[in-house]
Amino acid sequence: MVREVSAGGVVVRRMRGRWWMAAIEPQLHDPGNSVLALPKGLIDPGESAAEAAVREVREETGVRAELISKLDDIKYFYVRNWGDGQRVFKVVSFFLLRYAAGRIDDVSRAMREEVRRALWIPLDAAPEQLAYRGEREMALRARQYLAQHLELEAPHAAKPA
Repeated sequence: MVREVSAGGVVVRRMRGRWWMAAIEPQLHDPGNSVLALPKGLIDPGESAAEAAVREVREETGVRAELISKLDDIKYFYVRNWGDGQRVFKVVSFFLLRYAAGRIDDVSRAMREEVRRALWIPLDAAPEQLAYRGEREMALRARQYLAQHLELEAPHAAKPA
């Protein structure tokens, strides 16, 4: 069985008195079907999971973000619907990230092969809007973390130790 190790991010931003989260709408093989997901991707050789999460967020959403904390890992199986059709065991490490700079959906032309669009959604609504169970759980964990770390509501809050 094939194994894949990826990393992704729940990138949050405080706007208009509430938390917002960056989500992506992946390009799917069925153009009539759309889903919202978290930005994520394979970890490159020599790269840490946290570095990969920050890179994937930048590539897939257009925004630069800073690491706050690791949220958790999700594990699942899927069957490739391209190429060899193999069954894959996948582990994705998710990190809570804070928006630092950039404009949502400002992604490269090459990235449009993977990402139809990136957008801000209210963090409170994310558990209902994200398509995948494990990613909905990561949004809930992000909400819980932020509720326990109210100092992060300040515009330029220092990163927790």
